[in-house]
Amino acid sequence: MAATPAVRALEKARVAHTLHPYDPEHPSDQGHGEAAVAALGADPRQVFKTLVARVDGALTVAVVPVSGTLDLKALAAAAGGRKAAMADPADAERTTGYVLGGISPLGQRRALPTVVDESALGFATVMVSAGRRGLQVELPPADLVRLTRARTAPIGRC
Repeated sequence: MAATPAVRALEKARVAHTLHPYDPEHPSDQGHGEAAVAALGADPRQVFKTLVARVDGALTVAVVPVSGTLDLKALAAAAGGRKAAMADPADAERTTGYVLGGISPLGQRRALPTVVDESALGFATVMVSAGRRGLQVELPPADLVRLTRARTAPIGRC
C-alpha cells in the first residue's frame, strides 16, 4: 500500500497512528463517512469527515463527526468570518490534492485553515481519512489539531 501525503506527514512528524483500510464501495444512498463507519464497525462519533467550505470566500477545512452535520454558521464564526458555504467539489479536490471521499485534513497540497469539532477532544483517538477512499487513519486528536494547526470549536450538529 503506497503511502499517501497524509500518511507521510504523520510519519515525518513521528506521530503514532494506525491505518484502517476498508472496501470503499458503498450504496449510493450512503456517504463516504458512513461507509467507513459501517465497514470498520467504528463509533460514528469517533470517525470524522473532512469537509471543505468557503468562509467569506476563503477555502477552509471543517472536521466533524460522521454522526452529525456541519453547522456553517458556527464554522464561519470559528474561522473569524461572517458567512460560510460548502466549496465547489472541484475547488476542494484541486486545492487539497485529494479526491472527494478521500480528502484528509493532513498532508494537503496547500494547507488550508482548519477547524476541528471540539468533540474530538473527548476521545483518546479519532479516525480521519488517510488521503484516499478506503483508508482511514486513527490518531490522537491533539496530534490532529497540532499537525493541521487547527482551532477547535463546536462546529458539528448531531
